[in-house]
Amino acid sequence: MPFIIVILFYLLHNRKLRAQNQVLKKAVVDEQANSAALKEQLKMKDQSLRKLQQEMDSLTFRNLQLAKRVELLQDELALSEPRGKKNKKSGDSSSQLSQEQKSVFDEDLQKKIEENERLHIQFFEADEQHKHVEAELRNRLATLETEAAQHQAVVDGLTRKYMETIEKLQNDKAKLEVKSQALEKEAKECRLRTEECQLQLKNLHEDLSGRLEESLSIINEKVPFNDTKCSQYNALNVPLHNRRHQLKMRDIVGQALAFVQDLVVALLNFHTYTEQRIQIFPVDSAIDTISPLNQKFSQYLHENASYVRPLEEGMLHLFESITEDTVTVLETTVKLKTFSEHLTSYICFLRKILPYQLKSLEEECESSLCTSALRARNLELSQDMKKMTAVFEKLQTYVGLLALPSTEPDGLLRTNYSSVLTNVGAALHGFHDVMKDISKHYSQKATIEHDLPTATQKLITTNDCILSSAVALTNAAGKIASFFSNNVDYFIASLSYGPKASSGFISPLSAECMLQYKKKAAAYMKALRKPLSESVPYEEALANRRVLLSSTESREGLAQQVQQSLEKISKLEQEKEHWMLEAQLAKIKLEKENQRIAVRLRSTSSGQVAGPAQGNASVVSASGQEEAPAKAAPEPVHSTSLIGILTRTSDSEVPDMESRENLIKNHYMARIVELTSQLQLADSKSVHFYAECRALSKRLALAERSKETLAEEMKVASQNISRLQDELTTTKRSYEDQLSMMSDHLCSMNETLSKQREEIDTLKMSSKGNSKKNKSR
Repeated sequence: MPFIIVILFYLLHNRKLRAQNQVLKKAVVDEQANSAALKEQLKMKDQSLRKLQQEMDSLTFRNLQLAKRVELLQDELALSEPRGKKNKKSGDSSSQLSQEQKSVFDEDLQKKIEENERLHIQFFEADEQHKHVEAELRNRLATLETEAAQHQAVVDGLTRKYMETIEKLQNDKAKLEVKSQALEKEAKECRLRTEECQLQLKNLHEDLSGRLEESLSIINEKVPFNDTKCSQYNALNVPLHNRRHQLKMRDIVGQALAFVQDLVVALLNFHTYTEQRIQIFPVDSAIDTISPLNQKFSQYLHENASYVRPLEEGMLHLFESITEDTVTVLETTVKLKTFSEHLTSYICFLRKILPYQLKSLEEECESSLCTSALRARNLELSQDMKKMTAVFEKLQTYVGLLALPSTEPDGLLRTNYSSVLTNVGAALHGFHDVMKDISKHYSQKATIEHDLPTATQKLITTNDCILSSAVALTNAAGKIASFFSNNVDYFIASLSYGPKASSGFISPLSAECMLQYKKKAAAYMKALRKPLSESVPYEEALANRRVLLSSTESREGLAQQVQQSLEKISKLEQEKEHWMLEAQLAKIKLEKENQRIAVRLRSTSSGQVAGPAQGNASVVSASGQEEAPAKAAPEPVHSTSLIGILTRTSDSEVPDMESRENLIKNHYMARIVELTSQLQLADSKSVHFYAECRALSKRLALAERSKETLAEEMKVASQNISRLQDELTTTKRSYEDQLSMMSDHLCSMNETLSKQREEIDTLKMSSKGNSKKNKSR
């Protein structure tokens, strides 16, 4: 678990680093764009400054020329004044000429002065603008420097994080190497166990093969009928209920219903606005009568709702037929046939209006208002309308083929289902392409018609409505095509949903019978359903799993122990009855023997006193054997056993025969009871130990299984570690390369910024020098 946490932490950190890397890349690209823009602005400013410098140079040169000319004129004026005094008479004509020249010079001088003022104003404005641009560039340079510093700080933080992650991963690597060594040792032990398991597997295989032969013979002898061999009977079997498949299929058909509704609305708008346009262009029906062709065409277009609306109704019926309780395949979707019929009727409508539409476009081309560009657009639209009808016919063909399995099973082979579905997707994509061409060509046509001098506001709004409906048709067709292409794999995979070991349903009748059987089976299962008792919570059961296992084992052991103890009790009762009978026989024999001894003693010693005394004692003992041992037995010497009591009696007192036998019998009976109790205790302990050993063996088997799974997980983890280490090295190298590239780029940006600063300083110095020169001039 810690290793998995480390890997997850590393992946999250790697994602964060990638996101930060993207941000840094974006920042670097922005900085490059800003630097390029600054370079372009500097180039423009350099060009403007050069132009101004050239103008200043030309103005200074022109001012010098004018100053020299003014000096020459002043000198000429000074020379002409004394000459005028000497010959006033002869100089009347010359004075008039000099006055005219002076007036000309004054005008010229005035013009030059005004031009000089204007140039001074322009120079001042250029200087102010240059100062403003310089201030903006300085501010921008400061912001760029701060951003560069921030980026450098981010880069430093990233390098620190990379170093920390590298150190952590190295430590994890060392830990994992230690774990891998331990796992290698366990792997060796597991190899030995695998060899043992292989031997067990061979034995089990032999056993199972024998059982398989026996079961196959039983099946062949006992099973009278196998309906999976015959496809006709197998089609009647109810398939496994897949609620998830049904819900997903209903969801998909609901999405298709929404798309078909959008398509129906777009088609209604398109046909309706086309009818309105025929009433307006090229002849307005409010002003003049339209042609009989357009009248018939508008009459047919007015009936579009009766052909378009059933498409939505058929799709709605198909959606309502798919419920959670049904089995949705092509053989059971009977409502698809009605949708196919509605689509066929709409295609008949398209075929009916297509020649009228083409003739209407030709009539527009023949009118005097139609230009060559508009005529070309009309020809393109006529081709597009033909393509649209052809695409709908192709789509209807494939939809009709998909509807055949629910009505005519021989009309379409099951192997062709997938190819028909792929062709439906291709036809939908072709419909989307045709609608894109129609919307493009109609937009071009609308723009050309709007530029016509005779275009009315009614025509412009109608064209806009037709264009919007064409765009809506294009969007709806694109959505349907993408939706079908995304789900075509699911449609193909869902065709296998049916009876097992069969190619599918044989006929619609068998599919209908199967659905009836399914309803009966569902009703039967509902009748059998009973409320379940409350179960133990999962967490509690998981926590007490070992205790439950041990308790079940101890319960089995106790049951075995009880059974064994009952058997022993029955055996002991039988033995008790046997020994009771033996004891009764022994009593009878003892009585007979006592009587015989008494008779013999009487016959041998009739005159002695001891004889009758012994005879009386024997008679008394024979009459009451249970009281004899207590009366006739002498008091024994204290000893540890009953036999010692018999052996250590006093020499003067001789024990009686009956008392001795009773003592021996009591001793052996007590010994038997003691041994039976010890035997029962040993049996109970052995059963308890057997139950514990059995529970421990099961726990050991579970532990070995968990160990095998953990070993496999460790192998996978080691492979993931090696793969992640390789990825880490590659990402580390890539990040180092990117950091080096970023540092180089930042250095180059700093150099360019320093160069820009130097150029700005030089521009400032040159502008200041030029301003000083101008002021001095």
